[in-house]
Amino acid sequence: MDIRVLTYFMTVAKEKTISKAAEVLHLSQPTLSKQLKELEEELGVQLFIRGNREISLTEDGIYLRNRGQEILSLVDTTTSNLKKNDVIGGTIRIGGGETPAFRYLVKTLNELMVTYPDITVEMYSGNADDVKDKLDKGLLDFGLVIDPVEKQKYEYLALPVSDRWGVLVNDFHPLAKKERVFPSDLKDHSLLVSSQTMVNHQLSEWLGGNLSQFKIAGSYNLLYNASLFVKEGTTVAFCLDGIIPTENNGLVFVPLAPELTAKISIIWKKKQVFSNAARRFLDALPTS
Repeated sequence: MDIRVLTYFMTVAKEKTISKAAEVLHLSQPTLSKQLKELEEELGVQLFIRGNREISLTEDGIYLRNRGQEILSLVDTTTSNLKKNDVIGGTIRIGGGETPAFRYLVKTLNELMVTYPDITVEMYSGNADDVKDKLDKGLLDFGLVIDPVEKQKYEYLALPVSDRWGVLVNDFHPLAKKERVFPSDLKDHSLLVSSQTMVNHQLSEWLGGNLSQFKIAGSYNLLYNASLFVKEGTTVAFCLDGIIPTENNGLVFVPLAPELTAKISIIWKKKQVFSNAARRFLDALPTS
């Protein structure tokens, strides 16, 4: 597939009319229509539903638009990094779950960006499953993950930091007055858990391995929206300490007992060919 034609398709999908897209692309309408028709013939699918006023996407068109965004992003990053190969520059792309340990990476990134002004950073937030998916697709250079995470197909570096698990409740919740929370304290409460599969297994073990004794009210991907849910009701959210500010925020973090901690690792694809910027970042990370 020609990248130029993919760009034409993405522009039409955004503008929703041939005329507007042709104007943006500085093409004639007949030329643009011909390119789109040839793209549909090449792929053997219908991408557009042509209405009286606007063009809408078919199911195949929506799929191509979503993947097209990833493809063009990868092309732009690759081109930028290759053009800057004679200097230390380019974009370092990092994805990570919600963890205070991200500060550990930020310190190194800031130092690099001061030393090498041509380095830029692209950050993505998501749980370990999201981050690994983008690593596999080549859309990220590195992923910051909260263990336990299956890392067999990745290279990884265990960082000398760890996070502490606990529960997040509002100021008026009965658990807010406790110094620590035991599994038995949670049997009468509705619980929110992280949607990350391996983390749920870890919490299941801490709870005694029998989740049927507890009321799992739901799951969350990122904690901010879950914290709003907690703040307005009686739900308890399992989370890591330090992600959501609690002081003067109507929320309280209570650590678990027995203590449950999570190691933090940075992962990348095996046999990854790094840009010079990404290589400098990895080399600059302190390991102790």
